[in-house]
Amino acid sequence: QVQLVESGGGLVQAGGSLRLSCAASGRTLSSYTMGWFRQAPGKEREFVARIRWSGGITYYADSVKGRFTISRDNGKNTVNLQMNSLKPDDTAVYYCAASRYYPARSLDEYDNWGQGTQVTVSS
Repeated sequence: QVQLVESGGGLVQAGGSLRLSCAASGRTLSSYTMGWFRQAPGKEREFVARIRWSGGITYYADSVKGRFTISRDNGKNTVNLQMNSLKPDDTAVYYCAASRYYPARSLDEYDNWGQGTQVTVSS
């Protein structure tokens, strides 16, 4: 099992930036795919971005492409999500997740989840 703890959420004005971090422990992540998902009130959880730990290959949802950047820090065993040009529609609880599979396109392929961190973007 991989334990995941998110941090960095908060309240920001539209156009602003936030950086989320996900600290991972419990397993070596070299064979994992790490993902960020989000869930707004009344909506289903949706994919935001993912990164293959080995090689750093990334993939983004169209809604965040060009604004968000996912990265990993091997030394700290963390996955980060830099969010720029934030919009009110980005308001959601953001979750970090780990998958043993690649490319792990489906939410069901992620079997380790963090508790989530709230991001609120005001207009």
